[in-house]
Amino acid sequence: MTDLAVRELPLFPLPDVVLFPQEVLPLHIFESRYRIMLQTVLESDSRFGVVRWDPNAKTMANVGCCAEIIKHHTSEDGRSNIITIGQQRFRVLEVTREAPFLSAMVSWIEDDPVKEQDELKKLSGIVQQALEDVVALTAKLMGSDVTLPDDLPNLPRELSFWIGAHLGGPVAEEQQQLLEITDTSNRLQREFEMLDYTRKQLAARTALKDTFSNVDQANS
Repeated sequence: MTDLAVRELPLFPLPDVVLFPQEVLPLHIFESRYRIMLQTVLESDSRFGVVRWDPNAKTMANVGCCAEIIKHHTSEDGRSNIITIGQQRFRVLEVTREAPFLSAMVSWIEDDPVKEQDELKKLSGIVQQALEDVVALTAKLMGSDVTLPDDLPNLPRELSFWIGAHLGGPVAEEQQQLLEITDTSNRLQREFEMLDYTRKQLAARTALKDTFSNVDQANS
């Protein structure tokens, strides 16, 4: 992106949705305020900010991700289906207006410069191995063909964003924390801890399943 460091950006708060860079997010636009926002955005640079809305605390996150519209279709009743892709992260500095839709001044967020490229690459490999183990154990436990995509990112930062976006379960709070981290190594390390914990849990369940399967075979 070539934007200035600070700009005004329309905001779209979404309950427990955390958008990461390079992730695709389809949206159905039906509320009148967001119809107005969509029209405004399409007349400018097709970008708006997606921020997590916490439905329990009734609060909006201070860090979100810019979404760029890559496809859109508006039906006769005014409803729209759009497909967006995550771009750059931002921090909300000041809400500038709340009607007809929310807008704020934001500053762009980048990860800190990497000092130890070799160490980061090594950590990235360890995290990817843990991810592959989790997927393999999940496939074995479920008896289904669960695989990683062929285009899994191989750059450390992009891999960390991909993993953050594809965490399973109700993990919006954890995803928000990962989105806000500005050190690639720290983000990968946190993801490794999560994946390693999941890997151990799945390994234990798989071993238990195998044990019961062997007992059933012995008794048959």
